[in-house]
Amino acid sequence: MQSIRPTLISLLLALTLPAAPCAAAAPGDDYAKPLRAAYALLDKGDYARAYPAFLRAADKNPLAQFSVGLFHQNGWGRPADQDAACAWFHKAARGKIPAALHNAGDCLMRAPDAPGNAAAALASYQAAADNGHLISLCAAGEFYIRGRQVAKDAARGVAMCAQAAMASSPPAMLRVANYLRDDPDVPRDLPAARRWYQLAAEHQLVEARYKLAIMQAQGDGGEVDVAAALATMEALAADGYTPAYLPTATLYAHLPPEGDTGAPSAVNLAKMYLWASAAKARLSDPALLNQAELLQAQVLTVMPPRWRADLDDKLAVHLAKFAG
Repeated sequence: MQSIRPTLISLLLALTLPAAPCAAAAPGDDYAKPLRAAYALLDKGDYARAYPAFLRAADKNPLAQFSVGLFHQNGWGRPADQDAACAWFHKAARGKIPAALHNAGDCLMRAPDAPGNAAAALASYQAAADNGHLISLCAAGEFYIRGRQVAKDAARGVAMCAQAAMASSPPAMLRVANYLRDDPDVPRDLPAARRWYQLAAEHQLVEARYKLAIMQAQGDGGEVDVAAALATMEALAADGYTPAYLPTATLYAHLPPEGDTGAPSAVNLAKMYLWASAAKARLSDPALLNQAELLQAQVLTVMPPRWRADLDDKLAVHLAKFAG
C-alpha cells in the first residue's frame, strides 16, 4: 500500500477542477462542496471512512468518481488496482474533470496498440489541457514527437510541452529539459536544456537538481561549475537520493589536492570514502557498482586505517535513516 496522499484539500481540488474561466467551473464548485467532509477525512489519512464517503457521492458526482479512482490507483487503504482505477477515471472523464481526462488517457495508453486507444488517448489529453490541466500538453506533445497517430513533428511536440512549462508547470519544465538534453527524436540543445533544468530545480524537483548538477560538473550547455554541482549533489546524497552517491564521491575525488602534500585534504578523503561506500551499499547496476568499489579501494590505500570504524558508523546511521 502506498503512503502518498494529499496534504492539502485545496491542492487536490486545484488539480481536478476545471480552471477558470472555463464554463464548467461553476458545476465544478458544485461537485466539490458536497465532498468537503470526505476530503477532510482523506487529508487526515482516514482512508477507512473517506472511501465510503466518496463512494456514496459517486453515482452522480464526477469529482467523487475521480477520487475513488485515486484510492484504487494509489492503494489508499486497499491494494492498488489499476483496472478499477481506470474504470473510475473513465467515468469521471465523462464529467470533464481535467485530471480524470488525463488519467483516462494514461489508462488507454496501457494498451496503445488496441484499436482506437491511441487516438482516444490523444483526444483525452487534449481535452484535459483545454480544461486547464497543463501537463497534459506534454502528454499530447509526445504523440507528435514520436509520430503516433499524427505526422511526426518533434518541434511541435516540444513546443506544446514548453507551453505548459512556460505556464509555470515544474514537471513540464523537467520534461522539456529531458527532451532537449538526450531524446533521440529531438534535436539536442544543451544550453536550453540546462536553463529548463535550472528553472525546474528552483522548484525543488529532485531529478532536475540532479541532472543540472551533472551538466554543471561537465560544462554541458554552459560553464563548468564544480562548486555548485558538488553542493547540489551532496545535498541530494545527504537526503538519501541513491543516484547522487557515486557522483558526489567522484566530484570529491577530482577536487584539487592540498598544495603541500599533493594528496586530498582529510575532509575530502573522508567524504570520498563515505559516499563511495554508500554507493557500494545501495547501487545495483554492475558497472556503477564496480566504479564505486574501485573508488573505495583507491581511498583505502591512502586513508588512515583508524578512520574507517568511525566513518563506517556514520555511514550505517545514514543508510538506516533511508532504509527501504
